[in-house]
Amino acid sequence: MIKSELVSLVAARNAHLYHADAEKIVDAVLEEIAATLADGGRVELRGFGVFSVRNRPSRSARNPRTGGAVFVEEKWVPFFRTSRELNGRLNEAGEIDSRTAAANKAILRS
Repeated sequence: MIKSELVSLVAARNAHLYHADAEKIVDAVLEEIAATLADGGRVELRGFGVFSVRNRPSRSARNPRTGGAVFVEEKWVPFFRTSRELNGRLNEAGEIDSRTAAANKAILRS
């Protein structure tokens, strides 16, 4: 699902909202999550999961093409941990459609 599909679903489930209003709501929620993470905070959505940031310390790495040593600076990265409820829901749903699983594997490889 992409953001425009999410906006359309929010608008469809809330008949009193115009599509533009649903888009503003989705944008506002995503912006607040991003702003909280940028400030080093965490966002907990009960029954869904927790968004947080984690520190990746500086380290030496290897350039896969040349094999030469490369210094990678410290950085902060977003992290998401699913809730027990979401994990249970995913696992009780049974097998995921093989096309979806194949698409997910292709995304992870790229």
